[in-house]
Amino acid sequence: MVVRTSDPGRTGPRRREPGWDALRGGFVLLVVLYHGTHLGPVLHPELIPRRLSFDHQVGASLLLVVSAYFACATLGRHSPGRYWWNRMARLLPAFVVAVPVAWIALRFVSPEDWPSPPAGEMLTNWLMLGNWDTDRFPWLDPAFWTLPLQLMAFTAAAALSTTRWGSGVRLRVLLWAAVLVPLLLWPLRARPGDPMDPPAWFRIAVDGLGFHRLHLFVAGIVVWLWSTRRMRPGHAAALLALCGAAQFVHGLAPGPDGVVLIDGDHVDAVAAALVCAGIVLVAVVSRLPRPGSWTPAPLASEMRWLAGVSYGVYLVHQTVGYVVMRRLQDVGVGPTLQSAAMLTVAVLLGWLLTRLVERPAHGALMQVWDRATAAR
Repeated sequence: MVVRTSDPGRTGPRRREPGWDALRGGFVLLVVLYHGTHLGPVLHPELIPRRLSFDHQVGASLLLVVSAYFACATLGRHSPGRYWWNRMARLLPAFVVAVPVAWIALRFVSPEDWPSPPAGEMLTNWLMLGNWDTDRFPWLDPAFWTLPLQLMAFTAAAALSTTRWGSGVRLRVLLWAAVLVPLLLWPLRARPGDPMDPPAWFRIAVDGLGFHRLHLFVAGIVVWLWSTRRMRPGHAAALLALCGAAQFVHGLAPGPDGVVLIDGDHVDAVAAALVCAGIVLVAVVSRLPRPGSWTPAPLASEMRWLAGVSYGVYLVHQTVGYVVMRRLQDVGVGPTLQSAAMLTVAVLLGWLLTRLVERPAHGALMQVWDRATAAR
């Protein structure tokens, strides 16, 4: 779902611009803040409610937007095959290691009253079956849900870039369809138990393929098209407005009588608004010649470091963080320090995962690709 970048024009911002580092690091911190102050006590009611709670699921959605943007910005720099291999080599090794880390935390470190997952759940997590059937194949760490969506998006991007659907009018038709079709299907997905409910395979396919999140990838692509002047402002604004509407609809839920209600119990309008604001912020940064260049060097260095380990932080923060918070509560630590400890442990483990697994494995796998292509 990305355009070819072989035509003249900007190929996107440099990865190490402070503005982009700030967005990446800030969005992953929003994820940890949401899980550490709100979702943790919701999933584990024995945890003391936080005095200050960030109750809105925003960070993960915006990370998908940024991911789609940079997929466009980097696709034309190498062949589609090398681009795809690079994305797989960057994402999969750290995930493969994060799965047993979450399993060990739940099996050997968590309290006795928490469920102890069997070893077989590591296999179902490695196969990423959780989005297809969460009840049968629960995620060891719920944050893993974004990974299969990113892998599918990167695969689609590489495949489409080799066809006429990767640019021009066809691409624009595809972008509109990627938002409109899930919106049209939403009433079917959101009516569990209704006599007219679609068969189980339909819901499994819709959730597994992440149709209800496609608008986030479309938003990132549209921002890139607009920032590189490949899409007119009016067209981009209309498509982004539709993406914002899709984000709002995504948060709707059926009430007890099967009627969709719009109130505090059934839709998080604040989260939808914050995601829309975040997309606008991404668009603004995308048009700056050197985003964040005014940032003081020490601060820019810290933001660069956090952005560099953000994927590792994302992979290990949630399940391990919940275990840390519960264990600290058992010895009398208060809620604020619990959340602070969750953040500290997440950053430390994320740095270790990045330093010891993600970067070395990525370098080794890219050498394998380059040697294989050189031999051919």
